[in-house]
Amino acid sequence: MKTIIISLAALVLLATGCEKSLKSTRAFSLPPGNAANGQAAFVALKCVTCHTVDGVQLPKPTAPADQTLALGGAVGRLRTYGDLLTAIVHPGASLSGKLTMEQWRKMEKSPMRPVNEVMTVQQLIDLVTFLQPRYTTLEPLFETPMGM
Repeated sequence: MKTIIISLAALVLLATGCEKSLKSTRAFSLPPGNAANGQAAFVALKCVTCHTVDGVQLPKPTAPADQTLALGGAVGRLRTYGDLLTAIVHPGASLSGKLTMEQWRKMEKSPMRPVNEVMTVQQLIDLVTFLQPRYTTLEPLFETPMGM
């Protein structure tokens, strides 16, 4: 099982690349997931310890407030399937844009605990299916004049 998850993680990390090479994963795709099972996995994997999800009733995080992070909601750029897969299997690849400047300065790496050795491939697929629709794009504060 551990080998399967590590192999999938390696494939997912490569999935966001556009480079045409033997390592390209442009044609890589996962089967459809189940959002309800993803929500159950979110709780079972203890993601609720540090995360809330926009619009979803979940157990309240037990981590200190400065160590919790809300997922979903209005963002400047929608999270792609690949973005979310990467955030789950390789949380240190990038830190959330929702962190305050103070939080960014304190962190040298992602505080998210690794779940790759306890999460199944199906749980990963279902988690992303659960999370992705929770993101919406921010509306612009003002309209840009035509031609600009």
